Amino acid sequence: MDKANHAGFSGFIKAKPDSAYISFNFHAENNIENLNTVFNYADLIFARQCVFTFGFIKGLPTDDRISPILTEIKNSQLHFSDVYLEMPDTNEGKQLNSFCKKFSAPFIKALEKNNLITPQSPWRLHLFFLSSSAIYIGATHTNNRSEFQMGIPRLRMPRSAPSRSTLKLDEAFKTMLNNQEQKKYLKNGMTAVDLGACPGGWSWQLVNRGIQVTAIDNGNMNPELMDTGMVTHIKVDGFKFTPEKSVDWLVCDMVERPLHISQLMARWLSEGHCQHAAFNLKLPMKQRYQVVQECFELINSYEVKNRSFKIRAKQLYHDREEITCIIL
Repeated sequence: MDKANHAGFSGFIKAKPDSAYISFNFHAENNIENLNTVFNYADLIFARQCVFTFGFIKGLPTDDRISPILTEIKNSQLHFSDVYLEMPDTNEGKQLNSFCKKFSAPFIKALEKNNLITPQSPWRLHLFFLSSSAIYIGATHTNNRSEFQMGIPRLRMPRSAPSRSTLKLDEAFKTMLNNQEQKKYLKNGMTAVDLGACPGGWSWQLVNRGIQVTAIDNGNMNPELMDTGMVTHIKVDGFKFTPEKSVDWLVCDMVERPLHISQLMARWLSEGHCQHAAFNLKLPMKQRYQVVQECFELINSYEVKNRSFKIRAKQLYHDREEITCIIL
C-alpha cells in the first residue's frame, strides 16, 4: 500500500491470515506494461514474488479447465517465454502440487498450439492455483521478478557447513545479486569480517567463494572451517572490533536490536572499514515495516565519502522473524 501510494495509485489490500498471499486491487484498470515500470519487485521487502494479474477464474469446469484459462490469456494480448504453475506456500496449498504437475504438460501443449509461447518474450506466465477450480492468471517481466518458482530457491544444506544459518547468506546472494553481480562482488581473493560469526555458517559461505574471513566472536568456531586456513578467529565483542585495513565485505548475523545493528553497519561504511555489507535485522512482533523504515533512514543519514550506496532487503525463505539486507 505504501509503495502504491508513493507511485500515485489508489487501491486496497485483500488478505487472510495464514493464506500465504495477498492481493492489491486497483480502483482503476491499469495496463500490465505500465504497472511493470512503476512497481519494482526488488523494493518489496516482504514479498517473495510479485505477479501482475490479468484474470481470476472461480469454478473451473472439471471436464475442461484449459479453455477458460486460454480465453483469459488471449485477451491479455501477451506472449510468454515460459510458464510457472504455483500455489500458496501452506499445507493446503502444497496438496495442489501433484495436481499442477499433471496439469502442466497438457496446458503447455495447449499454449504452444495456440502460438502463445515465444522464447524471446520477456514475459513469464504465472498460474496461481488457490484450488483445482480457482486460479489467478498473471505475468512477470524478466527484469522485475524472482527467478525461482514461488520465489523460493531450492537450496540444499551443505554437509560441511557449521549451521543452517549458512542458507540465509547463500539465499541472500542468489536472490538479491544477479549472476553478473555475484561474479563482480564475490571474487576469489576478497576479504571479509564476520561479526558474531560462531559457529561459522556465514563464514563458510564466504570461504566457499574464496574469500578470506576474519571471524569475530567470543564463542568457538567450527574446527573443520578453521582447518581451511581461510579464517582468522578473534575473540572480541563484535561491537568493539574494527579492522586494521578496510575489507571488501562486512557480514553480521548478531542477535541485537535492529537500530543498533543498523548504526553499526552505517559506522563501518561511513568510516571506510568495508565496501559492502550483508546483515540481518531481527524485527519486533509489531510495526515491522515501520522499524525497517527507521533503520534504513538511520543508515542513509550517514555520509560515505566518494560513493553512493543502495540498500537491498528481503525477508528470505530461510529467514524467520528477520530480514536480510545487502549494501553495495
